[in-house]
Amino acid sequence: MAAQPKPQPSSALHEIERQIAELEKTPESAGCQEEIERLRQQVEALKKGPEATSKSKTHDAWSRVLLARHPQRPYTLDYVQMLFTDFTELHGDRRFGDDAAIACGLARFEGKTVMVVGQQKGRDTKQKVARNFGMPKPEGYRKALRLMQFAAKFNLPIITWVDTPGAYPGIGAEERGQAEAIAYNLKEIPKLATPIVVVIHGEGGSGGALAIAVGDRVIMMQNAIYSVIAPESCSSILWRDWDHKEEAARILKLTAEDLRSFGIVDEIAPEPAEGAHTDPHAAAEMLRPLLARNLQELSLIPKEELLRRRHERLRRLATFVAER
Repeated sequence: MAAQPKPQPSSALHEIERQIAELEKTPESAGCQEEIERLRQQVEALKKGPEATSKSKTHDAWSRVLLARHPQRPYTLDYVQMLFTDFTELHGDRRFGDDAAIACGLARFEGKTVMVVGQQKGRDTKQKVARNFGMPKPEGYRKALRLMQFAAKFNLPIITWVDTPGAYPGIGAEERGQAEAIAYNLKEIPKLATPIVVVIHGEGGSGGALAIAVGDRVIMMQNAIYSVIAPESCSSILWRDWDHKEEAARILKLTAEDLRSFGIVDEIAPEPAEGAHTDPHAAAEMLRPLLARNLQELSLIPKEELLRRRHERLRRLATFVAER
């Protein structure tokens, strides 16, 4: 399946403003307010110039948030097109339906068959609505687990791609068991006796990201973010407004360097100097050797030992130190 078209830099600002106008006119606009606000922030950042979204060298947390959400940043299917061959998308959870916010399928990486599972956002307004702004519903998580179990049955490595603001919080999703679907994934994925490599390449938002982010190795791109909550939502809870979102981003410790220091992320994948959106192919090629090496290393580990190490890794993440 071909990746979605990427707007040219010169038209990015106009395209985002057009999307905002279209979303405000749609009947569903009441349920898209958060996406509209996020798009407005992108417009402000683009109007301020490259320096507003290219401060990765200063490790500024809010700058990382803007880069992770950049409208031209490569999405999952872009990386699939650049890194894999023979991708065949598979659909449906065999219970309710298909969720376009999660793309899954078989592909070849470096000549070997793998299962690809990843959240997918949209480029233009029509795609954003069709992909539900990259926010999966229960059937998306159930589809992901079904195909990950399929991969384990046939001894195929799994590569998951994380890029979502979070799981969809709508009434329909709650009625169909959103929380249960996420919890069940967290329970079942650690049991899969096949190598799992996780790539956090955009936004890693809360349980919506974690539901496909359990693996043996976690690679996080330099300008991606990974957090229990979005900075805006955190600001809204703590300060009752969005005005403190930059401070919230700093406090949340959501950058790749922070998460690597905590042991949550195993490796940081470098990006082009100003971000992956400036040269997607270069970003993909920087990621390729990390994927190849980790898959090769994991393939040499016996299944019983692979599961033991995975469970031990998860236990270490659940370690707390009480202050006296």
